[in-house]
Amino acid sequence: MSKKIIEIEDDNQFSLSTGDLMAALLLIFVLLLIGTMLRLQEEFDSKSDIAERYKELQIELYNDLYNEFEKDLVKWDAEIDSTLTIRFKEPDVLFDAGSSNLQNSFSDILNDFFPMYIKVLQNQKYIAHIEEIRIEGHTSIEGRYGMDEQEAYFYNMELSQDRTRSVLQYCLTLLDNDKELWTRKRATANGLSSVKPIAENETEAGRKQNRRVEFRIKTDAEEQIREMLRYAEN
Repeated sequence: MSKKIIEIEDDNQFSLSTGDLMAALLLIFVLLLIGTMLRLQEEFDSKSDIAERYKELQIELYNDLYNEFEKDLVKWDAEIDSTLTIRFKEPDVLFDAGSSNLQNSFSDILNDFFPMYIKVLQNQKYIAHIEEIRIEGHTSIEGRYGMDEQEAYFYNMELSQDRTRSVLQYCLTLLDNDKELWTRKRATANGLSSVKPIAENETEAGRKQNRRVEFRIKTDAEEQIREMLRYAEN
């Protein structure tokens, strides 16, 4: 007797071939990739917007500070650069030698400078973005006679810190109550010894340039970018 072979066709409309499955998986992968690229593009655009706004803010603030103090910078032997640093660079005018006591000439400069400086920073364009007002004291590499390099470094660290504290204390006395409170919450005194020279220490002219006081502004742009990076990591 011959055996009859019956072929059964699978007519299940929901069954998928291996090729169909691969195509579906590829489509899902492409969609996920597109979603990731769009998210990364959005983050990049946001960071670019923050960087652009920061640049615009910095330019506007620089212009306002320069316009406010342009006529006095030469008289004060001071300068302002694009990093929003105002630098007082005549050491013989700033402090008594080896002392944190302000010279009368520097007190007179601060009387004119600091109240107007805070007035500019409290402009409605900037006030919400001012994170820190840094007063920095810088020295040359010299210490007292007979000191080695390390002893001179720590001597100058203490001296520069005392000097910036004296500057900050005096500056706060020049403000009324509301401005004083706002400034005190943001101002810091930073003694940096000789670690950030702007000239060679081998000549007296260079060492003189390194003995200086600087007022710097830190805005919240860096914190906004850090927040975005933390968000992206999550």
